[in-house]
Amino acid sequence: MTKGTKDTIQWHPAFQASIQIEFEAESEKLTFEPEHLLSKKPMQMDELIIKVAENEVIHKNIGRIFKRYNIIEYKSPDDNLTINDFYKVYGYCCFYQSDTDKICEIPPQELTITFICNHFPIKMIQHLKDFRGLDTVPIDAGIYYITGDAFPIQLLVTKELNPKENLWLQSLRKNMTNPQEIETLLREYEIKKSSKLYQAAMDVITRANWVAVKEVKANMCEALKELMAEEFQEQEELVTKRVTEEVTAQVTKQVTEQVTEQVTEEFIRTLFKNITDADKLAELLNLPVEQINKVLNK
Repeated sequence: MTKGTKDTIQWHPAFQASIQIEFEAESEKLTFEPEHLLSKKPMQMDELIIKVAENEVIHKNIGRIFKRYNIIEYKSPDDNLTINDFYKVYGYCCFYQSDTDKICEIPPQELTITFICNHFPIKMIQHLKDFRGLDTVPIDAGIYYITGDAFPIQLLVTKELNPKENLWLQSLRKNMTNPQEIETLLREYEIKKSSKLYQAAMDVITRANWVAVKEVKANMCEALKELMAEEFQEQEELVTKRVTEEVTAQVTKQVTEQVTEQVTEEFIRTLFKNITDADKLAELLNLPVEQINKVLNK
């Protein structure tokens, strides 16, 4: 065995072998997976919000819990927040803290976790209470603090949020039925409609509540007409394209059939000049003799 330096010794393979040796007597009870990948795809947070200045105080109701580094997990209206989601995001928090060049470069006490979902996660909250001893405390409309953990954690239930305080988050759902809700959004949107952020949010909210929007379109304001103009144009263009494609296909089919029929008839007449027997010609072309005679008698 050659003598190696500290930099060239590969300790992990030896560890992987040694740990299996330690459990050799009971190896049939265990499965060993060296360097097991934690995720099938790269880990990524839905959102990371970092305070520009460490000591800044955030006054917004959903941001009062914020420290310097704030990890956000968002679930769409069709999705649920599960027990697995809690541990996944908790793991993100720990990994984000540890994945630095210096020890405690990100102080653990400067991390928070925020879960945002449309449905109150009853099973997850019960699990946290029973297994981890964490309590869930309502703070404001749709805002809950999960207390008892080293990391400050909050839960935002979008459908419960106060629309006067959190209009846009509260509107990220699929069950808007009150025309006044849409009008309130539009008054806000009309002021900010040049903003890419407002455009992106309003586009999704409109599409998610398309039926409700159509029901009030007769009385909608100019802002909504402008917002929906592109959507209506897309639908109209899609219908026009489909009709055009269908008509083109039918015309092409008819022309092709006519040309094919004409060519076939000319071919039969040309062959008959050399093969004067209709039966033999039908056998050669694998066609009914009646079809041959019909062409020849035209």
